[in-house]
Amino acid sequence: MRLGLLHRRMGRDAEQAVRVAREMVAQAHHVVAFTGAGISTPSGIPDFRSPESGLWAFSDPMEVASIWGFRRQPEAFFEWVRPLAETIQTARPNSAHKALARMEEMGKLRAVITQNIDELHQRAGSRRVLELHGHLREATCMRCFAIVPGQDILRKFIAEGVLPRCSCGGILKPNVILFGEMLPQDIVAEAKAEARSCDLMIIAGSSMEVAPASDLPLLARETGARLVIVNYQPTPLDRDADVIIREDVAKVLPALLG
Repeated sequence: MRLGLLHRRMGRDAEQAVRVAREMVAQAHHVVAFTGAGISTPSGIPDFRSPESGLWAFSDPMEVASIWGFRRQPEAFFEWVRPLAETIQTARPNSAHKALARMEEMGKLRAVITQNIDELHQRAGSRRVLELHGHLREATCMRCFAIVPGQDILRKFIAEGVLPRCSCGGILKPNVILFGEMLPQDIVAEAKAEARSCDLMIIAGSSMEVAPASDLPLLARETGARLVIVNYQPTPLDRDADVIIREDVAKVLPALLG
């Protein structure tokens, strides 16, 4: 997007911030993106914390999206996740996802570290995506711990609303990380290595309120990386950022490509 058009849509301060961030990308040798739910809201997927539209505005996360709640009442989790899963299946990558894929193709971006489970980065063409909070591609039986492909199970569940079960009769839990579960340690180790190695981290669409994922940009900062935050709302990391852009990620990220 041309900066003149960006100026008319976003204002002079945002235009200047984009200019600075774009120059940082041009100078960087090892860029890492850290993305949250806000990068997918332009694709129609709701975020979690927006006061009126976020998923937690209508549900108690400890009831519907914790491992304790799942074990006690899996029906509540599946009732909550069904419309979200349906939305994810039909969503398409937006220009922010595509911009990061293009940045990787250019040799600038080394990895996307994401809190999202929607796979829109992969659909946009990103090859190295570190999914901190899991994904819907597989499911695990809560009784025998068998791991099975998740796509057909998910489609059947969306269509029929029947709890997915393993051949042993146990409930199948999608391989997403619920509250109370540990993050996948191999993915976390890779993400930490990228945070320590990068010279620029772009934080896009994340409130930075969920630890330990939110510690990764601080790790990057401690090892000398610059931080660019693109998010509508303030974050706890704003004081550590070099550039803050409070605008639509779908407009800003393409503009960083130059």
